[in-house]
Amino acid sequence: MARPTNPRRKPPPARASAHSPQAPHTFELVELRWILKALAAVIALALVCGYITLCVVYSRTQWQLVLHPSREVAKTPASLGLAFTEVHFGVDSSGQPQLDGWWIPGDLPPSDLAATTVLMLHNGDGSMSDALPQARILHNARLNVLLFDYRGFGRSGGAHPTEATMEADAESAFTYLTSTRNLSASSIIAYGNGVGGSLAVKLCAEHTQIAALILEAPDGDFRARAESDSRSRIIPVSLLFHEDFPLAEPLHTLTTPKLLITYSVQPAPAPQVFQHAADPKMTVELPVSPTSSIHESLSRFLSSYITRPPATLSPNP
Repeated sequence: MARPTNPRRKPPPARASAHSPQAPHTFELVELRWILKALAAVIALALVCGYITLCVVYSRTQWQLVLHPSREVAKTPASLGLAFTEVHFGVDSSGQPQLDGWWIPGDLPPSDLAATTVLMLHNGDGSMSDALPQARILHNARLNVLLFDYRGFGRSGGAHPTEATMEADAESAFTYLTSTRNLSASSIIAYGNGVGGSLAVKLCAEHTQIAALILEAPDGDFRARAESDSRSRIIPVSLLFHEDFPLAEPLHTLTTPKLLITYSVQPAPAPQVFQHAADPKMTVELPVSPTSSIHESLSRFLSSYITRPPATLSPNP
């Protein structure tokens, strides 16, 4: 009987030996120049983002270049023997007053209710307690004084001051005098020291009924200084800087009677900002440390330009 024949088995695939040739692998090679281009793009983007961040930080913190507020109110008028009343005004959208100040009545007979009142706009350093020596000089001139802190200073509200908020605060103080205390604008003198001088000039320009303006060593026009500052050379200051506190230009056209006070160690020409100020004006140069001459100058100015001049001034003790 014939045996069935088995179909021929296929031999198993041969295993590749260590010596047998293999198909070569293919790799996608990236040229070095594309790697360098991508790296350059990343670096450029990082630089642009960093520059934009720098500009934003500069724009939001530039107020610190010209303003140095303090929350400390170290003294009150009582420390100088002055009677005063603490006042609050400048109500914001929350319904709460934001501005803290002192009403210091002049050294006047009780029957004299029409005394001239000085709206004090102190400089951008410290708080209103640092302006008390000037407040006493004005008080001794038998003038009422309203001295207050802007938002961001002393016990007033606000996070930090800016030119815009300080201008609004000066307007709020004027409104407090004319509305809450019912004083006429013609019985108010605007006083400005340091950057407060810029605020006082603006206030007088907007309220031409204000009787007079006193500027004591005013400061402002900070844009030119910011642009020349070596630390600001990489920043487009002309586009970003907004804490200018303009002084010379508005003072050049302001016709409010002005007492312009400057201090100098030795005789010197009046500052150009005073020379170019519009008339009527009285320019006074005083020694660095105020003496009785400031009382004499203030007395002459008030007698010349205020309808109801106060009595003879009494120098500080």
